[in-house]
Amino acid sequence: MNGSTLRNRLHRGQRVYGTAVVSPSTFWPNTVRLSGVDFVFIDTEHIALERETVSWMCRAYHALGLPPVVRIPSPDPFEACKVLDGGASGVIAPYVESADQVRSLVGATKLRPLKGRRLAEALHSPATMEAELNEYLQRRNADMVLIVNIESVPAIEKLDEILSVPGLDGVLIGPHDLSCSLGLPEQYRHPRFNDAVCAIIRKARAAQIGVGIHFWEGLDLEIQWARSGANLIMHSSDLLLFSQTLRRDLTEIRQALADLPEPGGDEDVEIV
Repeated sequence: MNGSTLRNRLHRGQRVYGTAVVSPSTFWPNTVRLSGVDFVFIDTEHIALERETVSWMCRAYHALGLPPVVRIPSPDPFEACKVLDGGASGVIAPYVESADQVRSLVGATKLRPLKGRRLAEALHSPATMEAELNEYLQRRNADMVLIVNIESVPAIEKLDEILSVPGLDGVLIGPHDLSCSLGLPEQYRHPRFNDAVCAIIRKARAAQIGVGIHFWEGLDLEIQWARSGANLIMHSSDLLLFSQTLRRDLTEIRQALADLPEPGGDEDVEIV
């Protein structure tokens, strides 16, 4: 899959499957590929990853046919340009709350390399662009994907305006921040939280924009929201999956061995 295919599937409502990746291990890209995901989500908002490291990660995943979409530290078009220059197939912009923020990110992802006044003119009045320039920009940026995080009450209140900005490909619900903004910290099964998620899904799909939620607190909820129309399936992360699986396995091993005394008891054993 490439960025263009990912974009098309998001707009058509077809499901795409991904996970968040934070490990820069050279063993990781092919391991992730073998899991069967369609794309990867590299997080630089909450994870301390250097620009050069993110670049080689992007190029490795891209070479394996997994479009790397990078969450930037803030909804800043300059941050978006940096990861795109490094090889990202797209960006996820955190905590977006206005159409103007989306518009500036569209400029960074879909109208590169325009900058300054020329970019502002193109964003304000696309018809002012020369036909040759317009064709060049569409071709050059055909694989670029733009997804924004919807994770606050103000974002929900402005959602119709956000979804109407041409060039937006998907919205990704940030459950932790949204639950806090709703006054329901980490209460992901609360009816009001579910209502908010379903409202975002409904509006995004009506606008033919991809929509999903980055979730790790229960497959039943992920499946429920997918049945409600979410088509951007962003499941957990390498860090969380490792932690949860290791904790589960060690618990099972300890329980299985609970009837056995510890060798040597609590006494120190001298090894000769």
